[in-house]
Amino acid sequence: MSLLRLCLSLTPILACTGLSAETASAPAAVREAAASAPRINGPTVFGVRPGSPFLYSIPATGTRPVTYAADALPEGLVLDPATGHITGKIAKAGEYPVTLRVKNALGEAEKKFTIKCGEQICLTPPMGWNSWNCWAESVSQDKVLRSARAMVASGLAQHGWTYINIDDTWQGERSGPGTPLQSNEKFPDMKQLCDEIHALGLKTGIYSTPWVSSYAGFNGSYAMDESGAWTKPDPVYKGYHHGPVSFAKVDAKQWAQWGIDYLKYDWFPNDVPHAAEMAAALRESGRDIVYSLSNSADPALGAEWAKLANCWRTTSDIGDTWQNEPPKNGNSWRWSVSEIGFSQDRWAPFAGPGHWNDPDMLVVGRVGWGPALHPTRLSREEQFSHITLWCMLSAPLLIGCDLENLDETAYEVLTNDEVLAIDQDALGQQAVRVATVGAIDVYLKPLEDGSHALAFFNRSPVEESFLFNKLPSIGLGGPHGVRDLWKHADLPDCDNEIVGTVPGHGVWLLKLTKLPQSK
Repeated sequence: MSLLRLCLSLTPILACTGLSAETASAPAAVREAAASAPRINGPTVFGVRPGSPFLYSIPATGTRPVTYAADALPEGLVLDPATGHITGKIAKAGEYPVTLRVKNALGEAEKKFTIKCGEQICLTPPMGWNSWNCWAESVSQDKVLRSARAMVASGLAQHGWTYINIDDTWQGERSGPGTPLQSNEKFPDMKQLCDEIHALGLKTGIYSTPWVSSYAGFNGSYAMDESGAWTKPDPVYKGYHHGPVSFAKVDAKQWAQWGIDYLKYDWFPNDVPHAAEMAAALRESGRDIVYSLSNSADPALGAEWAKLANCWRTTSDIGDTWQNEPPKNGNSWRWSVSEIGFSQDRWAPFAGPGHWNDPDMLVVGRVGWGPALHPTRLSREEQFSHITLWCMLSAPLLIGCDLENLDETAYEVLTNDEVLAIDQDALGQQAVRVATVGAIDVYLKPLEDGSHALAFFNRSPVEESFLFNKLPSIGLGGPHGVRDLWKHADLPDCDNEIVGTVPGHGVWLLKLTKLPQSK
């Protein structure tokens, strides 16, 4: 029997429609579910280079306290059974199969996990937080550390959220020729900040540019003379240009000494020589630092970005709107979620383990680009579509909101482990649009276990019903088990067609697993 007939006969009992505010699980239910037997979240694979400092925190939900264990950890690594933090160094390259284990008073869980020690890192898209979309130029060491603590206290870290990234405006000055850039008065001790973040089991990111001046008017990794002295940007070019003297190597070494784990390197237009220079500097620093290029990379150079960097921005800055709006009150243009998200197909060939297309940060929760914050202007349904689309695109997931004040919808969309698993799937293949049915865009993503994620996005502002009878033409003919990932619900098996109803600007996210043919 097809899913079409089952849905028609049993709706709404079987809930074969898209997510709605009335039927979606509430944040309270998510928190209540956390009081349960443990579950190990996150990817199945992790990359590290030989001799580099290793930090991986096992992301596990369930009633606390929880104890952690791991079978067959490679020599040089140790696990803290109380925190789940794995630290140390691996000297020898190779693949190391490990079994992660978690136990609490209500049960046990285990997960097969592979540590790949070689040249490639960032084997799944990075997940974390960036300061710009909430704090912008008002960011400080105190706010960053509070955000890190909130990442843990809120439980987000238990779902795999890891990076705490400082964006522009941390930069101070250099002490003289050949010296690295130091932090300004807002960040009195970068080493201490990194140490405190690492102690929480999280990682730290930083920002720079190969220009003389960053977009916000702070020192870059280039200068106009050997002294590296900071001079006020000229009124015409504002320092948005490459200077004759590079400090890339000494800056990278300084970041490694502080304990930085992620670099956002920001300028336009991105060019291969400057990107390659910093890639080499990071590699020589002695620390694994995820390398993210920004912004608006040229798709014609996609193969080059994939060789040089772990992530690259495919767009300019995102805003918290579903559709583009003209600038207001002197604000610069920011692209909308739908304009960015539904224009990524051309980038798909360049995504894969170690190198990811980046459609910019997440705009759920309270955002504001400065000290004054406001709730995202995305509707509830649009937030579910936003997260779903980024996960289908195998995109880096960087939260841009105030982590100390998560609203209910933000918490809900950021803690669905079945949805996040689509982003963290080790196959690393980006979804592409395979069909359009009226206002419904259909995206397909193959997964590591042989199953497929299938997402139905409603581009219309009003509820839309659809019949999708092209499963055979996209390689999904025959019987399949069906699971609704937002509702954590198994649906009736399907053969060759799917029928559904999706709210305006909403999404229906399914996982289809092929079943044996009946005799």
